Amino acid sequence: MLERDTSYEGVFFTAVKTTGIFCRPSCTARKPKPENVEFFAHADECLSAGYRACLRCKPLDAAAIAPDWVQKLLTCVDSDPDQRWTDAQLLAEGVEPLKLRRWFKQHFGMTFHAWLRTRRLGMALGGIKQGDSIDNAAFDSGYESLSGFRDAFQKSFHITPGRAAQSEPLLFTRLTTPLGPMIAMAEQRGLVLLEFLDRPALTREIQALQNRHGYAVAPGHNAHLQQIEAELAAYFAGKLTEFKVPLHLPGSEFFRQVWAELAKIPYGKTSTYGTIAATLGKPGASRAVGMANGQNRLSIVLPCHRVIGADGSLTGYGGGQPRKAFLLRLENAALQITRQLAF
Repeated sequence: MLERDTSYEGVFFTAVKTTGIFCRPSCTARKPKPENVEFFAHADECLSAGYRACLRCKPLDAAAIAPDWVQKLLTCVDSDPDQRWTDAQLLAEGVEPLKLRRWFKQHFGMTFHAWLRTRRLGMALGGIKQGDSIDNAAFDSGYESLSGFRDAFQKSFHITPGRAAQSEPLLFTRLTTPLGPMIAMAEQRGLVLLEFLDRPALTREIQALQNRHGYAVAPGHNAHLQQIEAELAAYFAGKLTEFKVPLHLPGSEFFRQVWAELAKIPYGKTSTYGTIAATLGKPGASRAVGMANGQNRLSIVLPCHRVIGADGSLTGYGGGQPRKAFLLRLENAALQITRQLAF
């Protein structure tokens, strides 16, 4: 709690006796004295103990859902994607530009205006893929200079507009979960990436998708992203035990073999690196299996959280061991409820 560690999002809640308020572990409010703090595993336990939800970190929301003023602005952007938003226009809509900048930096890793530019470039990428000329794509995106458009396009997508017609757009969106915000990326063949936003390896994974696999990454939506958002909500509600969203898994043949074995681990069960290696006919390859497990880009969907040490310990997990423990508890609890209902 003192370190505001986001990997504990949803794992526990902090309640302060002197204020009667409970918070998420990453809350930025001033930290209380240790003797005034107690911890709960679930938000409803905090409420039952008489605590009120913090207005700053909103622990009853699923991982800091966008506030109303942000949602209203995003709706305006969707309805008129060509509009240019100046600070004066934001103020006219009741949005404080500095506050908006901070929110976007925290949740998207870029400012609002940078997000708008990337979004417009993503639309230009889609137009080029559909046969639009580079000139039309540039001017439709609001660029008066073709050279300026080319520079911005290449900086954003790591590819020139001329080569974009042969590249595969990889659309991304931000999702909220009880364990913190996640980013989902999908192309026309299926879901490619689903990671917690605070995963240290996330930037490296996205760069590999751009540089090694030739993807042009842009904000947007498609059917696969809509499907994973709905399935994740059902999973965390304990109502979904198997993901149906189509997947596309760029990687080496060995990595794909390991990932295929991950997908076979039943809901609520666990396996080990050694077991997976033996199943693949490579009993001495536990370390290689562990490396492939760590390179899995589809958290939860390809359940690497179900792989534990040979001694039963919770070994490394890219999203943090507290989240791994939470996911295993969630699945075990859902199975127990199902068994009780069966009787």
